[in-house]
Amino acid sequence: MIHRRPVIPGDAIPSPNIWKHPHTYELENDAVDPDGVIAAAMGRVRPIDDAHVLDVGCGTGYHLPGFASRARRVTGVEPHPRLAEAARGRVRGLDHVRVLDGTAQNLPVPDATVEVAHARWAYFFGPGCEPGLGELDRVMRRGGVAFVIDNDATRSTFGVWFRRSLPSYDPGAVERFWTAHGFHREALTMRWEFTDRRDFEAVVRIEFPAALAAEIIDSHRGLSVDYAVNVWWKRY
Repeated sequence: MIHRRPVIPGDAIPSPNIWKHPHTYELENDAVDPDGVIAAAMGRVRPIDDAHVLDVGCGTGYHLPGFASRARRVTGVEPHPRLAEAARGRVRGLDHVRVLDGTAQNLPVPDATVEVAHARWAYFFGPGCEPGLGELDRVMRRGGVAFVIDNDATRSTFGVWFRRSLPSYDPGAVERFWTAHGFHREALTMRWEFTDRRDFEAVVRIEFPAALAAEIIDSHRGLSVDYAVNVWWKRY
């Protein structure tokens, strides 16, 4: 059998953790926010009930079934073909869900058709994501809301690890960027919660450089990690 590398769109921005380690990233998704803090915050701004939900950078489609349980229609967009194929398998049989190949910069979605957009740790990291924001301007319906979930590097145990892994990261510049583009912020604290120490260690190794990962594994002995995030949102 000949194994060929997947053809990935030229404007796709690699996401090394899930692109290289999708099975381990699945363990991370299972551990993230067991209390539903992020979903509750989104629901306070704009419930997904009876909405067309767009999940930008949907990966293996982890969040798609949850959206599908309440939304009128769900569209996942993912640039990595193997991840997109896994997402299609995950939602097989859900007639109101589709997964499309594409990028945030070139969304394969018609104009003014989306009521709720969701991007979680995918593409929208602050300065440099303007092409994707332009696409959101195009696809969002009037009154719709776009949500961007990203790390809050100013606090929490995970935030300390994140800042150490990216010392050039400037939280102030990121906040100024989103504010200038009309987004509001809700600062939340959720948690990673693992049931198996081996899963925790595997996830740490795909998220951080090797030396820092080894230090985290040696020093953090529990299965729970307090984790600060920002939910950025904008109404169109």
